[in-house]
Amino acid sequence: MEFFTKKEQIAILIVVVLILGIIGSKVLLKEREPEIIDIGMVQDKSSPEESDQEEELRPALIMVHVSGQVYHPGIYELIQGDRVVDVVDLAGGLTKQADLDRINLAKKLNDEDKIYIPSIDEILTVEADIIKSSSSSGLLNINTCSIKDLESLPGIGEVIANRVVEYRNTSRFQKPEDIMNVSGIGDSKYEQIKDLITVN
Repeated sequence: MEFFTKKEQIAILIVVVLILGIIGSKVLLKEREPEIIDIGMVQDKSSPEESDQEEELRPALIMVHVSGQVYHPGIYELIQGDRVVDVVDLAGGLTKQADLDRINLAKKLNDEDKIYIPSIDEILTVEADIIKSSSSSGLLNINTCSIKDLESLPGIGEVIANRVVEYRNTSRFQKPEDIMNVSGIGDSKYEQIKDLITVN
């Protein structure tokens, strides 16, 4: 005696298969479920010491003032270790009147430096002043003389001669003893040159 007809048996079989399929899929999904990582548990591996080292490796910024024979004179921000040529480039480059013989484009810059680019015309004026001064008094005009003329003075070498020129480019000597404002020229050195120089 049969309790179910063939159609009922087939229907029951289909239901059983569906139930088994659903159960099997749930088991598979559970096995493949991704692992949840708590972000709060992830720690930053960089130590305070490494952060300090990164700060130290950042380049120091400097401010430099450039004027004279450049197209855009002004104050520019550079990186410590940059050179005169770098600030000249930022200022639009040198004009045609710039005198390259009186500037050192390879010189390293420092914060608060002022770079003055002289013109060729200034040299012509200087040469005329030297001739006039030497013919009238025979003394060396420290406001107009060349670096080579300065080196001819006792105790004045190339380094100090360049300092004298850099100083007078920003502040004209008002009296001979003002030359002692230049680094490297003290009382004893001034005594050696005071009778050989003038500012007129």
